[in-house]
Amino acid sequence: MLVFLILLMVTRSYSFLFGLGKVSLESEYDFIVVGGGSAGAVVANRLSEVSNWTVLLIEAGGEENIVTQIPMLVTYTIPTALNWGYRTEKSPGACLGLRDQRCIWPRGKSLGGTSILNYMVYTRGDRKDYDLWEALGNPGWGYDNVLKYFIKSEDQQNPYLARTPYHGTGGPLTVTEAPYRTPLAHAYLEAALSMGYNLRDTNGEEHSGFQFVQGTIRRGARLSTNKAFLDPDTRKRHNLYVAVRSTVTRLLMDGMHVKGVEVSRDGKLYITRARREVILSAGTFNSPQILMLSGIGPKHHLQELEIPVVQDLPVGYNLQDHVALGGLTFLVNQSVGIIESEINTLPSVLKWLKEGEGPLTVLGGVEAYGLVSSPHNLYSGIKDWPDLELVFAPGSTNSDEGLLKRVHDITDEIYNKVFLPIKGVPSFTIFPIGLRPESRGAVRLRSKNPLDAPLFYPNYFSSRRDVEVILYGTQLALQLALSPAFQKYGVRLHDIPLPGCEHIQFASLQYWECQLRTYTMLFHHQTGTCKMGPPTDPEAVVDPRLRVYGIRGLRVIDASIAPLIPSGHANAVVIMIAEKGSDLIKQDWGVI
Repeated sequence: MLVFLILLMVTRSYSFLFGLGKVSLESEYDFIVVGGGSAGAVVANRLSEVSNWTVLLIEAGGEENIVTQIPMLVTYTIPTALNWGYRTEKSPGACLGLRDQRCIWPRGKSLGGTSILNYMVYTRGDRKDYDLWEALGNPGWGYDNVLKYFIKSEDQQNPYLARTPYHGTGGPLTVTEAPYRTPLAHAYLEAALSMGYNLRDTNGEEHSGFQFVQGTIRRGARLSTNKAFLDPDTRKRHNLYVAVRSTVTRLLMDGMHVKGVEVSRDGKLYITRARREVILSAGTFNSPQILMLSGIGPKHHLQELEIPVVQDLPVGYNLQDHVALGGLTFLVNQSVGIIESEINTLPSVLKWLKEGEGPLTVLGGVEAYGLVSSPHNLYSGIKDWPDLELVFAPGSTNSDEGLLKRVHDITDEIYNKVFLPIKGVPSFTIFPIGLRPESRGAVRLRSKNPLDAPLFYPNYFSSRRDVEVILYGTQLALQLALSPAFQKYGVRLHDIPLPGCEHIQFASLQYWECQLRTYTMLFHHQTGTCKMGPPTDPEAVVDPRLRVYGIRGLRVIDASIAPLIPSGHANAVVIMIAEKGSDLIKQDWGVI
């Protein structure tokens, strides 16, 4: 509460800073970009670089606010109107300890999209992820091709990394390490070294190893794609128009040609036309929703809802995500981690405001990670293609005043029994994340009403391999946490079993599987619902130039086009897709 009161006194919303007005939705533009999030902000920036093109960016939400700028306060932004508030349908064998047994899927509803409420972690995935994309029939999407787009965006602040051929400087996206580290983060990397792992930049030449987190922050504050790509100078371009609090309800079709969009704003419907193209950058959930509402999607599903079928395509399939075991908690006997009551103080807030330093700069509480291969790796014969991530945080579900309980959506029973007894006790956690899941989910329409949230079916753990990878990671996490590097802090495993798992021997593999299925930790890297692929791929929705099959004047440029989820966090990947997609548009219209 102290943080909010101080911030309200020293700042106003970003809409005041930028002075956004009411952009006309009844005009005609060369390009209409739907969604101002991690992809759309980039696309709008790059297309408006062409001075004789007019570009309209339409965003359902408004502007981000000052609270989104504080890296450590991620959990404060999720239960707000800045989040679409999506939750899945029940998924057998997953999220069983979450409210109503439904997984919570935060999605940013604001300029900047999910980059305003993610954990700011900057990882790109593995070289072989993109080489496989290309091998699946997507020319131009191999690693050597996409690397230049990662570099194009980047302004790497670590001078040692900036001098390598894998990083860039001078781009709009500042990438750096948090200026504050706990002693536990150093112990984590020391433990990894003691177990034979390398410390390295996993965004560089090799991808296996451990490191401090690189993040999208600038001067200790979050750097969303809104701040990076829609900065004041970009907003001043005469040819860029930004419409906020405006929801695209459907595409306007002229036969098989998209001519514009229908937009709902302030309870009224508007028709906005595009002379050249409409670009869907509404994300893994809302891009397929808009396509299906417009008659582009699975024929049988559209017919069930009595939506006239324009083009029968497998929209909404191929949904992939990264998940982990939650609630793995290690207690320490010294105050060397991060506890909310200790950082939510006047000195901490003032240090962040004045200097951009201190514990509030930690990236949502994430300080370090490691990428390793498990024995269950689908590509075990290929060197340096990790399928497991071990994310370190200097606190756990007990470390705040109960906000994480709401953010993770765990039940009162679990929180009160397992975490309330150790509330405020110094602790840390390690999240074992499976990076290349075989399980596939789907997005479906709830109804023909465009304002109804879609239906989400995650289908987590339908592949046994996905479970085995995370269980192996749990065993590694235990070895790291109980290694000599941590013993000076008296580390011990918190051993109160989760309700529903008490009948299983604690800390056995069977117990950890029960905890995984009960406290399913979600990292919100959903991808793949408008899959990119060649014409011979029956699952493909867009071609390798991101044009929707069978439809003219329409592309999808966001995380939904990924044929396979990259083995890393999603935000940098989405920005790369948007950078490359923007160049594809420029090439196809003869600009470059």
